[in-house]
Amino acid sequence: MMETLPVSFTLAQFRRVTPVDESNIWSFVLDRNADRINVKRRGPALENLEKIFVATFHLANTVGFRAMTLRDLCRETGLSMGGLYGYIQSKDQLAAMIEDAVRQMSEQMRTWFLHVQSPVDQVECLLRAFIYSSEILQPWLYFVFLESRALPAEQRKVAKEAELRFHSQIAVLIEATGKFSSDAAFLLASHCMAFVQDWYVKRWKYHAARIGVDEFADSAVRLIRSHIDPRA
Repeated sequence: MMETLPVSFTLAQFRRVTPVDESNIWSFVLDRNADRINVKRRGPALENLEKIFVATFHLANTVGFRAMTLRDLCRETGLSMGGLYGYIQSKDQLAAMIEDAVRQMSEQMRTWFLHVQSPVDQVECLLRAFIYSSEILQPWLYFVFLESRALPAEQRKVAKEAELRFHSQIAVLIEATGKFSSDAAFLLASHCMAFVQDWYVKRWKYHAARIGVDEFADSAVRLIRSHIDPRA
């Protein structure tokens, strides 16, 4: 499906082909955690997963995830403690499920634009896809950014390695243009990652300035492309 996108695609175009968005991520999470979720009726399971994660994001942004208790989550969702245990057994498990969903999405994204021939065009596609995914799933990425310390040590390591793989892929593409050393390509890839992070962590300042996600993505891409090829 990604092969149908132009290189400079918009959020609307991306939405039509992205395999994970805010409407189906519950199915994605359920399938990823089928072995640990005890509720087997898919319809109710999807409804309750949505309640649990929406409530988690709300409580994390108000009282803080570390201060949040499973009883708080029960009150917020309307589920009993026994009902909640059908989906999660601890806050650590809840945080791990959120991190896993974000990591799997980014791992999939790394393969979406391998058909694009030009390295700099691939960089643009990946940058746009990451920005647009962070717009669509902002609460998920924001949670992982703020609460990564709540993850078990082994999962923190896995999350860091996944981020480094994505970062490295962009750096390799930049270096493939033949205009940068590996160190310079690494730094420019770091700026690409920072653009995405600034959008989903500090989106409020862009909303206050009435800057939309397409305008932000266009600006980020122009800046990266102008640095790679100032004559373009």
